[in-house]
Amino acid sequence: MTKHPGPVANLQQTASEVTLGDDLLRGADEIARFMFGDVKHRRKVYYLTGEAPRGMPHFKMGSVICARKSTLLNWIAQQERFTPGE
Repeated sequence: MTKHPGPVANLQQTASEVTLGDDLLRGADEIARFMFGDVKHRRKVYYLTGEAPRGMPHFKMGSVICARKSTLLNWIAQQERFTPGE
């Protein structure tokens, strides 16, 4: 089993170093580009924010799906540590 680095906490910056605008992803295209490297995976974003059993953390601004990069990185780190049956 590959050992991954610790939690994303060591990558986090202080609030004075990062603005919400730098951390905010607006829309399925931006989220897909951040998570999967390409906007063609936007349907995965809709699945993860709707039907997935362990859904992706997100919120809406009006009708636009939004997420914070820092929150997604922490969520991904939690998924890596998740053991089925917990």
